[in-house]
Amino acid sequence: MPTLSVALCTYNGARFIREQIRSIALQTLPPQEIVLSDDASRDDCVAVARTALQECLAQRPGLVLPLRVLQNTAPLRVTKNFEQAVRECTGDLIALSDQDDVWPPQRLARMAACFAQRGDLTLLHTDARLVDRQGAPLGGSLFHALEVTRSERERIHAGAAFEVFLRRNLVTGAATVFRRSLLAAALPFPAEWVHDEWLGIIAAAVGRVDMLEEPLLDYRQHGGNQIGAQRDSLMGKVRKALASRGTTHIERADKAQQLLERLERLERLGPDQIAAGLLEKVRVKLDHQRFRAALPASRWARCVPVLREAMTGRYDQFGRGFRGVVRDLFESV
Repeated sequence: MPTLSVALCTYNGARFIREQIRSIALQTLPPQEIVLSDDASRDDCVAVARTALQECLAQRPGLVLPLRVLQNTAPLRVTKNFEQAVRECTGDLIALSDQDDVWPPQRLARMAACFAQRGDLTLLHTDARLVDRQGAPLGGSLFHALEVTRSERERIHAGAAFEVFLRRNLVTGAATVFRRSLLAAALPFPAEWVHDEWLGIIAAAVGRVDMLEEPLLDYRQHGGNQIGAQRDSLMGKVRKALASRGTTHIERADKAQQLLERLERLERLGPDQIAAGLLEKVRVKLDHQRFRAALPASRWARCVPVLREAMTGRYDQFGRGFRGVVRDLFESV
């Protein structure tokens, strides 16, 4: 079995961290280390984590599980805090962990076995059971909340995750394990990207990404999540379609530019770094995002260019298809 590190990021997580530490330490296949990066918490989160781990060590004689703590004096925020944590991990595999979730006992063993059996596998993510503040099931799953389609699942299983992720991110960090070797291509994380979406798309560019459709995580939804999961209602989708455009499309174009620059750099390092054809796909995506960012303020003036762009198929290739067309036609300035 490959060795495992857990990169655990915390911020004012004293209320939930004990349960998560226990679920990590008491795995059927325990990790070799926990690297806890605390983002300038104002509560006693780190002290609670240390105490919880000592309880586990006393409960399971013979368990050796170092806890390395990095404490930020000023907040780095989510992406850079996770970057700091994974940089310090030494295991062959790195499991990302939030502070407020709970892992079933077989989680790491199940995921590590997949990597042991598949040498080409770079990153693996799973479904999760959505639970409330007290840990009671909410009656849904993470993939259901994300509206993961059958086509998306099949394409990811078939090795086409990069094309899926060019449309939208489906990788949730709390449900993810990846090979530490991925960091050679992924570091540093751009601050404009969320760490999990960046790791997912870079892994899909340089290796193989797959998903397990079983819920190997209790993903707690409590209103204070920095990043949570909630399926939009019909009215929620309507509100989004009519909302202000703001800087959303400009930011997406900037992110596409950053992805292109990273992949171009990797290609210069060696022709075998990324699969053929990926750069051209990112360039076309960048053109599409720049088109959306440059649409005029007038809804009437958008009609012809948006319909022309829809005829190219790029809304389907790089977004949510008809939903994106509707948003570009009706969003306010």
